[in-house]
Order: sequence, then C-alpha cells, then structure tokens
Amino acid sequence: MSRIVDFEVKPFSVKQKYKDEWDNTTRLTTCDPHARKIVLGSERPQEGMVAMIMLRTLYRDISKYNQLETQEEAQEESGWKLVHGDVFRSPSNSDLLCVYVGTGVQFFGMILVTMIFAALGFLSPSNRGGLMTAMLLLWVLMGVCGGYSSVRLYKIFKGTEWKKIALRTAFMFPAIAFAIFFVLNILIWGQKSSGAVVFALVFLWFGILVPLVFLGGHFGYKKSVAEEPMKTNKIARQIPEHPWYMNSVFSILIAGILQFGAVFFELLFILTSTWLHQFYYIFGFLFIVFIILIVTCAEITIVLCYFQLCSEDYLWWWRLYLTLGSSTLYLFLYAAFYFFPKLDFW
Repeated sequence: MSRIVDFEVKPFSVKQKYKDEWDNTTRLTTCDPHARKIVLGSERPQEGMVAMIMLRTLYRDISKYNQLETQEEAQEESGWKLVHGDVFRSPSNSDLLCVYVGTGVQFFGMILVTMIFAALGFLSPSNRGGLMTAMLLLWVLMGVCGGYSSVRLYKIFKGTEWKKIALRTAFMFPAIAFAIFFVLNILIWGQKSSGAVVFALVFLWFGILVPLVFLGGHFGYKKSVAEEPMKTNKIARQIPEHPWYMNSVFSILIAGILQFGAVFFELLFILTSTWLHQFYYIFGFLFIVFIILIVTCAEITIVLCYFQLCSEDYLWWWRLYLTLGSSTLYLFLYAAFYFFPKLDFW
C-alpha cells in the first residue's frame, strides 16, 4: 500500500499559456519568405511599367513642343493647352463628389492607422474583438479628417452651404455601414461570441462622429483655398470625339485591373485565412502591399489624367475618382469567385 509522503504546489498562469498558444499559431500562419519575395517581385515591374509609360509620354510631348519651327506654331495651342480655361470647371453633382471624397479620406485614415498599429504588434488575435473595436474608434476619430476634406473641396467648387456637406458626410455612408454593422453585431451577440462589440461603443459612433465631422468641416471652410491659376471660361468648350480606347468606361475598367493586380496575391492569403478558419497575422507585409497599392493608384491616375487632358477632355473629376475606386469591383468579383466555386458552396 503506497502513501503520499509530500507534494508540491506549482503556480500555473493560464494567461501565459494562452499567449504562448497564440504565438505558436501566428508562427504557423507565416507564409514562406521566398514566396513573399516572389509576390513583391511580381508587383515591382508593374509600377516600373506605369512609371516608364508616364516618363516616355512626357518626354515625347516636351520634345515635340521644343521642335516647333516657327513662332506661329509655338503660339498655336494644341492638346492639353486647349482646355486650360475649362480644366478647373466644377463637375456635375459636385456636392456628391465632395461627400464621397471626404468619406474616402476618413476611411483611408482609419485603414492606415489600423495597419500601423497592427504592424507594430498592438493589435493581436489574442485580444478578441480588439481589431474591430480599434477600427470603430479610429473611424469615429477620423471624422475630423473626413469633414475637413469634404468641406474644403466644396469650398474649392465655390460652395457656401458647408453645413449641408458636413451633414451628408456624417450620415450618408456611416448610416449604411452602421445599419449593416448593427445587424451583424446583434447576430454575433446572439451567439454569445466574444468577438461582438459592446453596444455602448456602437452608439458612441454617432454620438461622437457627427460633432467631429462638423468640427473638421468648420476648420475646412474657414481655411483659405488656393486661387485658380487660370480663369474658367464662361462658355464650356465642346469635347471632341475620342477613339474607343479613350472611352471612360474602358479606361476605368483597365485601370482597375492594374490596381487589383497589386493586391491580388495578398488578397488570396487573406481569403484563405478567413474561410479556412485560420488567423491572418502578417500585418507588416500587408502594410507594404498597402503602400504599393497607393503608389500604383497614383501613377495610373496621373497617366490617365494626362491622356484625357491631351485628348481635350476636361471632365476629369468624376473619371479619376471612379478610376481609383474601380479596383473594388474586381475585389468583390474575386471574393465571390473564391467563396462559391473554391469552397464548394453551390
């Protein structure tokens, strides 16, 4: 018959073990560095191609202007010079464009700060709901930037009713997102999941967002704007017919493909992690891809805007805005393609 002579109690930290388990999980979800180098290498030629097209086009046009033989030819306006009196003309539905731009600036600021915090390690999967809560609070705080941008652009268009623009910026897209988020949060809360956001934070969305948007709009309207270098003509110039490849729909769709190509591989990793119940934790690389996307969008937009002005088309405001946002169409289509065929949900 055995007897227990002595025993020893050792303290055990459950929290420490939980953290260690998350460290192991994040190490397992790290992709092959060689594969990521291939991804980066596939995106750099695209940026170089766009930059080369832009530089070659500008060099060709400048050389053409320098080779003018007579003074009459030098004084004769052609290409983008013909639209100098219409290029600063306010677009149609300028109020709506101001609201869209302000909302985009607000969303961009939220994504940028969230990625920086995540890349530095402040947002971890071990903190359930932390990422969603951080994005929600940053969206509210970025209301100042959104209101400032929308109202300042509205002032450039010679608008005077800035409070109307601030109100639309505060309620148009946030109201739609709030309704969707509120329903999803109720469903998550009903399942008693720890990933649900506290309802108090959800209601703070509107309680703080609206005043911050108006505060940013107030500063945006009070700040003076730069004067236009050219006086806008009273009579709008007639836009000539364009070849098929300069059609607005065609150029917007082509630009969206190039922009989507900059994030295609990383989007594949994100969708795989999401639908296969894994954890995406490589925010540092995601931030690099985000910067690549910004550079690609800027280069493509500059090239297309220059081509449009050279074709004597001065209606560039909405076209460039849609060009920048066209990649979201391909993102949605690819996400749907990944969800249904690859996951066998038919």
